[in-house]
Amino acid sequence: MATLEKLEHSYVKLTIEVSADQFEHGLEHAFKHVQPDVEVKGFRKGKVPRSMYEKKYGVESLYDEAINHIISDTYFDAIQELDVYAVAQPKIDLDIQTIAQGKPFTYTATVAVKPDVKLGAYKKLEMKKISDKVTDKDVLAEIDQLREQNAELQLIEKRALKNGDTAIFDFEGKLEGQPFDGGTAKNYELKIGSKQFIPGFEDQMIGLKSGQTKDLNVTFPKDYQAADLAGKDVVFTVTLHEIKEFVLPALDDVWVKSLKKEAIETVDALKASVKEELASKKEKEVRNAKIDFVVSTASENAKIDIPQDMIVAEKNRMLDNTKQQASQYGISFEQYLQFSNTTLEQFEANLLKDAEKSIRYNLVLEAIAKAEKIVVPKEKLDEKIEELAKQYKLSIEQIASQISEDVIKQDIAMNMAVDLMVESLVFKS
Repeated sequence: MATLEKLEHSYVKLTIEVSADQFEHGLEHAFKHVQPDVEVKGFRKGKVPRSMYEKKYGVESLYDEAINHIISDTYFDAIQELDVYAVAQPKIDLDIQTIAQGKPFTYTATVAVKPDVKLGAYKKLEMKKISDKVTDKDVLAEIDQLREQNAELQLIEKRALKNGDTAIFDFEGKLEGQPFDGGTAKNYELKIGSKQFIPGFEDQMIGLKSGQTKDLNVTFPKDYQAADLAGKDVVFTVTLHEIKEFVLPALDDVWVKSLKKEAIETVDALKASVKEELASKKEKEVRNAKIDFVVSTASENAKIDIPQDMIVAEKNRMLDNTKQQASQYGISFEQYLQFSNTTLEQFEANLLKDAEKSIRYNLVLEAIAKAEKIVVPKEKLDEKIEELAKQYKLSIEQIASQISEDVIKQDIAMNMAVDLMVESLVFKS
């Protein structure tokens, strides 16, 4: 028998009564669990009767296993009986002093439940109009990027070094007149303006001509990784050997042909192709912007009291996924954190925010689908199952056996809810 008490912040407390017979069933289960390893003089190992076991070890030695078994069974029965949608592990409260063989006992289970959603405005939301037009300027900018990718580095002989050039040079750094480790190199290649060197180094090289030598006075940053150089004034003697610059290919039919794009051999054909690609990309960007707007706005307008345990459970699920992904790439989770330039504490704090956002979005979309009485057509369900089968390279039967049809329907219904909101958008200039 179980009773339900609603608590604040989407928690409930279940009070569950365990009968003497149920407790006896738990004790019998506990004994069968330990019996194979029990040895008592006069009996073969694993054949000791329960009465002899209890005489030697006491019935209390079975309590922990028995109670865990009983709570597992009775808690599951209680949440089904009371129609509780638990979203995290329960907190069990049991006074062990009340436990005695042949007597009933009571325990409580406090658990986070799926929160109610009070929807706010979600249809006919006002959004600033986003242009999906592709201009000639956009097309030329995209083509210029393509030209930059195909630019060639050419030697320059008749002018001084300027920002954006690539310099080939020797350098020797000295601290108080003495060379230091890592401060010397020959035929070093550096793009001026890339800020690869310490502040002031690249700027002072501007204006040099091939064959010239110059002393550069610079100061290492105070937080420089080499403690013996941090904050120190040094002199770098540089000798410039060559100046090179990237030269863009001419925008003509010859260059277009060199790209070897199928059915594209002229500048006009390239422009038309780029415009089509940009239009498709722009269409997707505008669509995604609309989706982000309606979902985030509907979420902000809704009132939901999400239990903290639910957020933590989702955060832990996301953390496990990240660890699995890191493992698939052949790196440890610690290495992943290093590559991401973050600490475990920072990473988990960000995950908590992402988890809460994800839960809120899903709850709101689910509530909208329910409010709008959205019904998933069979053809949409079949299409989704086929899509999942292709994605995971499984048969339709395998997908059906591994993913609940209700889960797939729920996902489709939520997407249909998004479509409904997007279609109802009101645009303002």
